Amino acid sequence: MPDTAVLHQPTALKTEHFDVLIVGAGISGVGGAYHLTHQRPGTSFVVLEVQDQFGGTWWTHKYPGIRSDSDLHTFGYRFKPWTSAPIATAGEILTYMGEVIAENDLARHIRYHHKVRTASFSRETNLWTIEATRTDTGEDLVFTAGFLWMCQGYYNHTQPYTPHWDGMDTFKGTIVHPMSWPEDLDYKGKRVVVIGSGATAATVVPAMAPDVAHVTMLQRSPTFFRTGRNAIALAEELRTLGVDETWIHEIVRRKILYEQSVFTRRCFSEPETVKGELLGAVRDVLGPDYDIDTHFTPSYRPWRQRIAFVPDADLFKGIAGGKASVVTDHIERFVENGILLRSGQVLESDIIVTATGFNLNVLGDIAFSVDGAPLVFSDTVTYRGMMFTNVPNMVWVFGYLRASWTLRADLVGDFVCRVLGHMAAKGVSRIEVALRPEDRGMALLPWIDLESFNPGYVMRGQHLLPKRGDKPEWQHNQDYWSEKDVFPAIDLDDAAFVYG
Repeated sequence: MPDTAVLHQPTALKTEHFDVLIVGAGISGVGGAYHLTHQRPGTSFVVLEVQDQFGGTWWTHKYPGIRSDSDLHTFGYRFKPWTSAPIATAGEILTYMGEVIAENDLARHIRYHHKVRTASFSRETNLWTIEATRTDTGEDLVFTAGFLWMCQGYYNHTQPYTPHWDGMDTFKGTIVHPMSWPEDLDYKGKRVVVIGSGATAATVVPAMAPDVAHVTMLQRSPTFFRTGRNAIALAEELRTLGVDETWIHEIVRRKILYEQSVFTRRCFSEPETVKGELLGAVRDVLGPDYDIDTHFTPSYRPWRQRIAFVPDADLFKGIAGGKASVVTDHIERFVENGILLRSGQVLESDIIVTATGFNLNVLGDIAFSVDGAPLVFSDTVTYRGMMFTNVPNMVWVFGYLRASWTLRADLVGDFVCRVLGHMAAKGVSRIEVALRPEDRGMALLPWIDLESFNPGYVMRGQHLLPKRGDKPEWQHNQDYWSEKDVFPAIDLDDAAFVYG
């Protein structure tokens, strides 16, 4: 993403007006539409989606085996029970989202093929003016809205992150990134190398293993994984007892959230014990003679980077069965028949999959302005990771990195609806956040403390993100277990909120 975007010239096109405009029809945008419909009936709103289908990540990603790395009892919405295996395929998630849309009559609010180019706020009118283009027809469109709800996610769906390695142009085989997986890619009987060790690599490797000659996961350094059955014993027992699915969803959800809270705290309070437990589960599958220290023992403590769940240990079973393997080394360069490693070994391959991550995308690469001045988000300070100083009437959904994204999407949905009601009760048309007198001397820090959480996409893109303060109100603390109580208690008449 460029540090600043170029503003388009105003147009004279016909303008449509809505009370709220939502950008994105992924998990957050569909959830936002639901909350508006049920908590603010009568609110006019539209959802603009650049793709030709709802679903976000679950629609744009087509790589083999694509699945959630969070359980659907918490990644699913709180208002709709999840009734299948906790780790779900993209198809299952899309079906679930489609049911939410159909059951709540949301389809009439969603417009596909709409790419938002600019968003300009005027304190004179207290309105956002949004310029968009129909990607299927080329038509330019203009909307105004009293409130802008950014639900577009946090990474670029069209330009994945792929490092440049020497010799890539000499490789005679196929190089593919999971985000742009060709539908006609034939990998049956082929030798495959998957570069990376995150959740995507851990999904692609076991999915491809049955059909390829061999698949190798090539990593510079190991990452932590959790393993277990792709089932929740409590949910199975409650279903056997004939308990209503709504009750099951809530009970299982609370159990998982409690266990996640305990696990996350333990990662900080007793990291070596947790590390031993995680590695022990891997050793149980791979056996005592496998080199766990080299290939599955990270140099950082658990939860400093995201921990992916490996359902039914399928990644490790593929390795134990001989169809998959792990190599921990550095790439020297690509060669005609594969990859030359720093150790001198050549990984021969027909297909190389670069599961190397993505590029951070701050608010959809939209050119924002306020009162005619281009907005640089890195100059703003965030209010609880969802509002920003000098950006009126806008909320951004940025979910959790140590828990399911949707948990925060639901909390933010409640907050937005409460804000809209509060503004109506006060008879005002503008809300923005500003540092209070007692805040003006506080230290301004990067968006995320990299000592606490440091995935590559955050480290590469942190300079694009807003600042955080050293007080709870002015940061995204990544802690659902505190925010679930804090968000409903936010005082909308606190001095941090300025109305007009």
